[in-house]
Amino acid sequence: MGPFRPLMALATLFTVALPLVSCEAAGRAKVAPHVPTAEERTRYPWLTASAQVRSLEESFAPPEGYTRMPLEAGSFGAWLRGLPLRPDGTPVRDFQGQTVLAASDARLAAVGELDVGTVNLQQCADSILRLHAEWRWASGHPERIAYRFTSGHLASWPRYAAGERARVSGAKVTWVPGSAAADSSRAAFRNYLDLLFTYAGTLSIQAEGARPTREQLRPGDFFVLGGSPGHTVLVLDVASNTKGERVALVGQGFTPAQDFHVLAGRDGPWFSLEGDSVATPFWVPFPMTSLRRLPAP
Repeated sequence: MGPFRPLMALATLFTVALPLVSCEAAGRAKVAPHVPTAEERTRYPWLTASAQVRSLEESFAPPEGYTRMPLEAGSFGAWLRGLPLRPDGTPVRDFQGQTVLAASDARLAAVGELDVGTVNLQQCADSILRLHAEWRWASGHPERIAYRFTSGHLASWPRYAAGERARVSGAKVTWVPGSAAADSSRAAFRNYLDLLFTYAGTLSIQAEGARPTREQLRPGDFFVLGGSPGHTVLVLDVASNTKGERVALVGQGFTPAQDFHVLAGRDGPWFSLEGDSVATPFWVPFPMTSLRRLPAP
């Protein structure tokens, strides 16, 4: 773990949830998992051939009277709608394979089919960076994969793939050409992500992200409270009714590094976007002013 990385504490877990529609109206669809198709393995290239998955969109119908907001094809939000999930009854496990959230926990709606690695790195902000970088990779824009360390220095995948490596000394970061052989493989990409996870966090994505308004909120945006500890949750989908009221599916990584998972509140997996804040079951409410968006390619 690097000197810039804000760590999160587990000492206090808040269990606040907003009243929404009934669980029956928001119902979770019972979807049989399947082996990933060739198209799914192209869109989500970390998937193994033996995985059993179901998509986010088919697993969570909007509440009664709500419809999913239209999204541009190829957008981050549209990509998230197809996010592969593990079968029902899957617990959240940490990087050591230990269960940290039981499958029966009322706060858990689903677990993403996304590897977490074998070290304590892919936590909350890292999960968002991972998904955003994977979208750029799968969308054919690997040259645009670049995010900032908490120090403010840019960590670019093209530089890493060319063999440059970051030399970190205190708050100073220097990229040194020729530190390694050029390598643009998936294995090298995964190593780049671990480097990013080491030196980026809630503070860096809070500073880097654009600030959409409540009205501009869309899937792929995130709520973040930067700090040590700090936390962030990703907006996975948004639906609205004829009154203009909106609800969202949200997901998170957490500390210790663990499976990315979809959250559930007291009344189901859809959280209201109508108040001044969004309350999730593991943190203080996120003010609407904490909404951010990573730059698009």
